[in-house]
Amino acid sequence: MRDPLSSVEVIAPNFKRKLSGVTSTIVQLVPVQRAQGLKIVTMGPGLPADLPNMGWLSLPGLWFRPKNRPFRIWHARRNIEMIAGIVMRHVLRMKLELLFTSAAQRDHRPFTKWLIRRMHGVIATSGKSGSFLQVPHTVIMHGVDTERFHPPRDEEDRFAASGLPGRYLVGCSGRIRPSKGTDLFVDAMINLLPQYPDWTAVMTGRTTVEYRSFEQGLRDRIMKAGLQDRIIFLGEVPDVRIWYRRMALYVAPSRNEGFGLTPLEAMASQTAVVASDAGAYSEMIEPETGIVVPAGNGPALEQAVACYLADPALCEEAGKLALVHVSRNFPLQKEAERIREVYEQLFARGSRS
Repeated sequence: MRDPLSSVEVIAPNFKRKLSGVTSTIVQLVPVQRAQGLKIVTMGPGLPADLPNMGWLSLPGLWFRPKNRPFRIWHARRNIEMIAGIVMRHVLRMKLELLFTSAAQRDHRPFTKWLIRRMHGVIATSGKSGSFLQVPHTVIMHGVDTERFHPPRDEEDRFAASGLPGRYLVGCSGRIRPSKGTDLFVDAMINLLPQYPDWTAVMTGRTTVEYRSFEQGLRDRIMKAGLQDRIIFLGEVPDVRIWYRRMALYVAPSRNEGFGLTPLEAMASQTAVVASDAGAYSEMIEPETGIVVPAGNGPALEQAVACYLADPALCEEAGKLALVHVSRNFPLQKEAERIREVYEQLFARGSRS
């Protein structure tokens, strides 16, 4: 841990080894929060070595206040992390206040509701996720790193560098599985690409063992349509960012999502977007930057995609407006600043009590 524990103000636990959306959020946010002057450290496995991490042997230090704050904030994002915070705060009497960020867009189970009621503050990552909370909360949507996700800058970022046939690229990203709507994307491409010979479709993302037969079924449908050279599974690519930049249109056909960052990443890359209304997609896309359709509605998805395939100039225009929209409303720095405001409210309330 780079900072002495006495100066640490916020702890961001990560009690899951496998990479997940929550882990990715912590990895992206903590460096920005530290750059803004916040003394925050992580705790738990599965995080990059360059992030400041508090070890288990440092736990006894949480019985003591930090030197410049009345307590530390334990910022949980999972049930297991809320449980740990409750035990430390209410059983072990450590100097902590508890904050939870909720991304789930469903009615919480009774135990989760019980945990949430014991938090001192709650953040919802979208208005939709907030609608399922029964406690006061602040809506703070995720942001995107606009330095890492950016418009094309050189020839390697252009479609021609892909070596694929055609002139324009439409794609989707994410694990290959029904919940991500991969089959809806494939069906739309099978129906549309024969009408639009200048377009090629790609899918980036890993297929886990349990969905290998699902992927094979999609490949069989593509083969039967004779489109195997124009609808392509790229698998898990080394860097998805370059593919966003090569795309003229990005499609997010998910049936369900927690939040869903990929449309923001695509828009930050100056790419037009068609998305379902799963996750927070409908809250991040404006009419001039893309089209939102009902989740799971294949015909509506196909119709929306067709609008862009028929008019590549519309893609270019929407992509430029999308870049402005994301740069203004969804930079990662803005998310970090708004979370900092919640931290300061908790600290101020604690100072008065």
